[in-house]
Amino acid sequence: MTDRISLLGVRARGFHGVLADEKREGQDFVVDVVLHLDLASAGATDDLARTINYAEVGADVVRRIEGPSLDLIESLAEQVAGDALARPGVRDVEVTVHKPSAPVGVPFGDVAVTIHRTRAVPVVIAMGANLGDASRTLQSAIDDLGDAVQSVRRAPFVSTDPIGGPDQPRYTNTVLVARTALAPHELLAALHAVEARHGRVREIRWGARTLDLDLIQYGDPASGTDVVSGDPLLTLPHPRAHERGFVLQPWSRVDPGAHLRVGGRVVPVLDLLAGVDSSDIEEV
Repeated sequence: MTDRISLLGVRARGFHGVLADEKREGQDFVVDVVLHLDLASAGATDDLARTINYAEVGADVVRRIEGPSLDLIESLAEQVAGDALARPGVRDVEVTVHKPSAPVGVPFGDVAVTIHRTRAVPVVIAMGANLGDASRTLQSAIDDLGDAVQSVRRAPFVSTDPIGGPDQPRYTNTVLVARTALAPHELLAALHAVEARHGRVREIRWGARTLDLDLIQYGDPASGTDVVSGDPLLTLPHPRAHERGFVLQPWSRVDPGAHLRVGGRVVPVLDLLAGVDSSDIEEV
């Protein structure tokens, strides 16, 4: 990732430090923020919505500097980094907090703390195939995802009947629970690229396929951090996941405490599984 937005030298007065006079009298703090993200779409469209409003980032930094007193500038840096990573599209951030008036006791030019933090959003990906050696294809696809996902946990493979479409073989399915630094649309593009490498075509609706990768959920609905999108190109959470046993059953095996947003409710996946017919599902 080479694209970045740098906001340097944001200055405000705060009351951070371990000494009583620091908390009473305050001092100036200076913060540098470097955001790493994909700026290609913003550059191609000239659309502010596809990039980061650095005026808002600066306002966040000032709010943290002027906010409740902290003992350590390390803590201030963590707060600034957390605000930055909460912005859609930011993959990782570098934050430097300068304390030029720190009570060091010797002549010095500056005191600064620099941290680097990476986005790690929980995601759920459903996988299926019913042409060729499906199990081998699914495992190969997981390997092909590469750096798009980390901390990957795979559910056991299951065999299920196809839903709709022409006559076709049974599917082999599984679910991945992972983390990603990519934005939702970037992750979806990565999934489509892996499908294409495995010969996926979209000619017949509900037809047989060499590989099917669906982004089921992005973020954690139990904590209210999941992304909800009605975009036809990327609907989140997946609109039919709550009624699909071949998603719910393996998902519950790899993450028994998982939740899914269904309309306005956040429902345990095990409760959803109890309400669907999963009699055709067999572990491979």
